[in-house]
Amino acid sequence: MTLADTESHMQKAVEATQRAFNTIRTGRANTSLLDRVMVEYYGSPTPLKSLASINTPDASTITIQPYDKSSLTQVEKAISLADIGLTPNNDGEVVRLNIPPLTSERRQEFVKLAGKFAEEGKVSIRNVRRDAVESVRKQEKNSDISKDEALDLQDEIQKLTQKYTAKIEELLADKEKDITTV
Repeated sequence: MTLADTESHMQKAVEATQRAFNTIRTGRANTSLLDRVMVEYYGSPTPLKSLASINTPDASTITIQPYDKSSLTQVEKAISLADIGLTPNNDGEVVRLNIPPLTSERRQEFVKLAGKFAEEGKVSIRNVRRDAVESVRKQEKNSDISKDEALDLQDEIQKLTQKYTAKIEELLADKEKDITTV
């Protein structure tokens, strides 16, 4: 595993953490809340965003307009089962999700959830580091690189680990600020 590969894997871990953060609801309507919603459509689970137009007409409402009107009830059911804490309202044309203001207890729950996602991202980065260090040690053992080169590479890998862990901490701080801002 090269340094470029290691950095690429760590960057992907940060991006995955960012996507996970996007699924946490703040006080405003955000279409990424529905990214994880899968709709049972003609017998196969399909992402909601490929079945419907999703919009935020104002700060406290999300509207979902299915391309196929017959799938309206499946969309409504999938949102109910997705455990995003919102109740869908179906008017025969579109599904509306009203985003209620968050209570302080709910905000704290979301902060904890964000912390959990951040920790998962950091674990992922540490796993990449472990794999990269093992690769360097194998190369050293096979005499492909010298001991000094191996130590230098391990230092570089550690620097990358610290850099990307700091990025996740930064994302977490931003998300916590978003969640706690009333």
